[in-house]
Amino acid sequence: MVKNVLKNVLDEQLNLIKPGKDVLREIKKITDEFTKTLERNLNEETPDTEVFVGGSFAKGTLVKKDKYDVDIFVRFDHRIDNISLLLGDSLVKTCKSREFKLEKIHGSRDYFKVYSTDNDFYFEIIPVSKIKKAREERNVTDLSYFHVSYVKRKAKKILDDILLAKTFCQANKIYGAESYIKGFSGYALECLIIHYGGFEKMLKGLSKVENKLVVDIENRYKKNDVFFEINESKLGSPVILVDPTYKERNALASLSQETFDRFKKSAISFLKNPNIRFFEKSSIDVKKMIRKANKNKFEFLNLELETDKQTGDIAGTKLKKFSDMLILELGKYFHIKEKEFEYNEEKSAEVFLMLKSKKEIIRIGPPLKMKKHVKSFKKEHRKTYEKGGYLHTKIKVDFSGKDFCKDYSKKYSKKLKEMSVINLKIIN
Repeated sequence: MVKNVLKNVLDEQLNLIKPGKDVLREIKKITDEFTKTLERNLNEETPDTEVFVGGSFAKGTLVKKDKYDVDIFVRFDHRIDNISLLLGDSLVKTCKSREFKLEKIHGSRDYFKVYSTDNDFYFEIIPVSKIKKAREERNVTDLSYFHVSYVKRKAKKILDDILLAKTFCQANKIYGAESYIKGFSGYALECLIIHYGGFEKMLKGLSKVENKLVVDIENRYKKNDVFFEINESKLGSPVILVDPTYKERNALASLSQETFDRFKKSAISFLKNPNIRFFEKSSIDVKKMIRKANKNKFEFLNLELETDKQTGDIAGTKLKKFSDMLILELGKYFHIKEKEFEYNEEKSAEVFLMLKSKKEIIRIGPPLKMKKHVKSFKKEHRKTYEKGGYLHTKIKVDFSGKDFCKDYSKKYSKKLKEMSVINLKIIN
């Protein structure tokens, strides 16, 4: 019974997310025209520069959306250093001839966005170095050429499963390797679907994972050799996905345990009770959180954070980092019963919290032998006591989370500025 329901849900979802053939033809036409013009302009200055289409469109895993985007990679001779600058110059010329809008995006290597005249379609143009082997990469984007080739070769029969996986993860806010998400990149999901052989199989396989899992599709390693060959700093993720095109790379290095746990919870719930809602994006149910807080006598707190940093990964990461730090500070005085972070893809984010006061906390002071610090601690706290060779004091938590945040934003305004947060607003 569940099997039939699952199949019906997946079929229904595919009908909703697969772009029509006419749409794909139009995207291909615009893309072909643009890439030909760009390649011609590039080769006037830098001969033998290659332009290739990558991303979801090239792999056949493009999901239906209101505004389509296509990744275009420009491969420069690996001996050239200033590839972002060279690409920018050629794009100015290319966009002028087509009346397209050009935007420069700063990153580990600057890239560009090119918007169509009516702004309903855009290209992301990424400069990369033309390398023969993956290990020669200078930037992770240099690997894109290998990634596209691998997926196109291996995923011909499971493209629909990849579409489902991407939509499922997007809806559950676990899609993207950005630092503020720490989830599954598109390429990582493609590799996982190739490994498991389908969407349902991937959900079943990953939902059962309890200890660290190593996924080595092409069997590049013997037993535990992976833990010695891949950089130790990249082995912290709950799932280690050996990049089939570059065995020294963990393609899931950015996946956090918190995000993976959310994935498993959603996967288990979906397999138990298949429903189309698991593929639908939803905002945080604020009213439900408020009701739950009132019922359990918790404090509900809704904050808005704002940054002046570049939208996207940079802004999102700055806001998430500050949110995590603030929650850590609140945790000294309150039990954090629930927490949610929602980045709006621009320059602000909202934080939703349910707090329960600890009523009283014990603060440990300096060792008794540090006379000067003991004197300062006693001056700061009226009542102190000695225990285990240290000074202690009891602090009453007679303030709310809202009061704490108001005081924090005033007292540590310099800290906010250092973390690129220009405003902390209490909404509720």
